[in-house]
Amino acid sequence: FRDVLRSNQFIMGPRLEAFEKDCAAFLGVKHALGVSSGTDALLLALMALDIGAGHSVITSPYTFFATGGTIARTGARPIFLDIDPVSYNLCPDQVARYLAEACEVRSDGVYDRASGTRVRAVMPVHLYGQMADMDPLLALAQQYGLAVIEDAAQAIGSEYRGQRAGSLGD
Repeated sequence: FRDVLRSNQFIMGPRLEAFEKDCAAFLGVKHALGVSSGTDALLLALMALDIGAGHSVITSPYTFFATGGTIARTGARPIFLDIDPVSYNLCPDQVARYLAEACEVRSDGVYDRASGTRVRAVMPVHLYGQMADMDPLLALAQQYGLAVIEDAAQAIGSEYRGQRAGSLGD
């Protein structure tokens, strides 16, 4: 940090590359990208998956506004589902119920009956250093062909069954 301040090179460069390499190793993933904020990280993930107008993303209402805000910023619609009352994280049972009861599976994906939008992803938010219950969320995502984007801003270093926050999603 001190070297970055002394160099006045706050964007790009060898320090960022070293940080990205160290971060990827810490998380146990192939790649990590240093961006200016957690908000930009979520937006980048949504954009990388080409999520936008006509799409929707399942997430939690119990989070920082950037979670839903980045979804809306792409033109997609946030679908807010309830939280688990013990962990305060997205409730897998609520996701399963929504997908089974409020959606229609078509040959090209799953669609929200009320809005007509195509559900493209699930964005669990890991809060207060504890991760969402990822096994059922990942299973539902696989079953319905959805991407998983982890909002891990409040849980870097936390683990779920030996895997770090931010390393389980797409």
